[in-house]
Amino acid sequence: MTALALVLAAVIVSTQPSKPGILLLAHGGSPAWDNAVRALASGVDEQQPTEVALGMASRPAIQAAVDRLVARGATAIVAVPLFVSSHSSVVTSTEYLLGLRTEAPRELALFAKMKHGTGGHVAHEDDGTVPVRAAVPIRMTSAFDRDSIVPEILLTRVMAISRDPSGEAVVLVAHGPVPDDDNRAWLADMAVVAGRLKEAVPFAAVDYLTVRDDAPAPIRDAATAELRALVSRRISEGRRVLIVPQVVSYGGIEAGVRKRLDGLDYAITGQGLLPDDRLVGWVLGKARDGGAR
Repeated sequence: MTALALVLAAVIVSTQPSKPGILLLAHGGSPAWDNAVRALASGVDEQQPTEVALGMASRPAIQAAVDRLVARGATAIVAVPLFVSSHSSVVTSTEYLLGLRTEAPRELALFAKMKHGTGGHVAHEDDGTVPVRAAVPIRMTSAFDRDSIVPEILLTRVMAISRDPSGEAVVLVAHGPVPDDDNRAWLADMAVVAGRLKEAVPFAAVDYLTVRDDAPAPIRDAATAELRALVSRRISEGRRVLIVPQVVSYGGIEAGVRKRLDGLDYAITGQGLLPDDRLVGWVLGKARDGGAR
């Protein structure tokens, strides 16, 4: 290559926009749960620098992941939350920690006192309510919400246990938040997901609800009663009931769902959204969109 060609190549490279580092945010859970997230991160990292922060708005984990991305040469960071819904105090607390929200949600103080599993290994004196330090700009995308990838993956899960859609009733079950207004927002997104499943396959019915595990006992008990009543009604209609936990990964509410439905006849899907190779493209797409919410 001539000297002129080398100079031109250098100019082209220097003027091309660099890809931002990707910060994958995830709740975290069992070793299998965490490994599913790390496997996704590894796939994304093959195309764009990616680091993981596990925990519920865990500042130590987020700071450590940001530092790793900067050390790898990232000049900007896009945070992609692997959460079912953006309508969550974990998400809003994370926004604050990333400097994207001026007022700290009151729940952040509670999250800061939690032990976040394998999410971060930082000294205990680290103040978990102070925004992270970052020498590069950070943006954050929405969570899964009603994104088209959700019904696409859930359809794969439910078809793995389906026998005759025309005689089956699908029930989407999500964790759900504590505040009623946030729960209504979750349900609005789930309604869209349910509608897309019904459009794709002619199931007899596609219902959706949240179990609200973290809510006070009266709200949680009412959600349990609603779930049992719904499944019982579909069974009485002669439908084969297919339970589809709308979760990021198994190792969480699906065990509680089974307990809630003890004694009832139903089938349940074998996986959450993870693991699925399609999510590599989804994460890269979110990052490419520039963190638009």
